[in-house]
Amino acid sequence: MLGAYLPIIVLVAIAAVFGLGALTFSSLIGPKKPSAVKLAPYECGCEPVGSARERFSVKFYIIAMLFILFDIEAVFLYPWSVIFKRLGMFGVMEMGVFIVILFVGYIYVWKKGALEWE
Repeated sequence: MLGAYLPIIVLVAIAAVFGLGALTFSSLIGPKKPSAVKLAPYECGCEPVGSARERFSVKFYIIAMLFILFDIEAVFLYPWSVIFKRLGMFGVMEMGVFIVILFVGYIYVWKKGALEWE
């Protein structure tokens, strides 16, 4: 029974050896000339301003989650549009229910003021 897992174990072992070998090899032969410029955080060529531990408003995370939530609808709309003709009226009604639920959620979020960036 364990013989069936042998190829997987060998693959994991090869991947681990390769990964650790690459890290070890690069640390041994890589250049080590740190300077203040190299150790400074890179921010699009601009001088860093403030701390990297800056706190973000909760609004930022809410907007990000809402973007992901409403953007996921495209993932469901694409396969539906590919087989639209085969689904017939049932597919149209199901997608209509889906869009209505998303629209109700969008209106709710809008009325709660979660989309305002003030």
